[in-house]
Amino acid sequence: MNKIRLLIIEDNRLLRDGIAAMLKDYKDIKVVAASGDGESGILKIHELKPNVILLDLGLRSQNSLYVVELVKKEFPQAKVIVMDLAPAQGDVLQFVKAGASGFILKDATLDDFLSTIRSVAEGEKVLPSSLNNSLFSQVIEHAVDGGRINLKKAIKMTKREQEVIGLISEGLHNKEIGKRLRMATYTVKSHVHNIMDKLALHTRLEVANYAYTDGSLMKDLTRTISLIKN
Repeated sequence: MNKIRLLIIEDNRLLRDGIAAMLKDYKDIKVVAASGDGESGILKIHELKPNVILLDLGLRSQNSLYVVELVKKEFPQAKVIVMDLAPAQGDVLQFVKAGASGFILKDATLDDFLSTIRSVAEGEKVLPSSLNNSLFSQVIEHAVDGGRINLKKAIKMTKREQEVIGLISEGLHNKEIGKRLRMATYTVKSHVHNIMDKLALHTRLEVANYAYTDGSLMKDLTRTISLIKN
């Protein structure tokens, strides 16, 4: 059995050493190094060739997003798992687009850490349990490289569809959107389908990205989209 070669990059020494100690008894995982900053961690990637990297989202000494992008570019065979106490959905989207393969909450159980590390090592994508079964989890699962929609292009969109786009960007799943807007789940699914068709988007990721990458989404939509009155 090939061991998972794990590199930990975490600037909290207590947590860093604790995770390393916690994992040392598992025969299928070998902690090859535990680093306190991104710069030295990147150097250790060259030297130790880990296949999974456990990375703190909020490194003080280095931009963690840059670390993910660099790993994706220079060490594409290595998988990155990002750790945080409570990652915002916007952060999750950014890190996945940068190349992260998984997320784990820092207060997760040992079993959660083990299953996440093993799953990511096998090529799976893993989200925090708090996001499971949400529409946002479906967005991430279908993450693809893609361009941005051109806001200058006039698009006919109903007011209800604009509301659905906004709730997608908040990470709500279909049932929650239905409750918020007082409509049946199958109606929400129909709206999502229509939105993707109208925006020529092929995945839900691009719907969420459309909202996240334009902070003034509703203002832009008001100026550029011709509303269809119900």
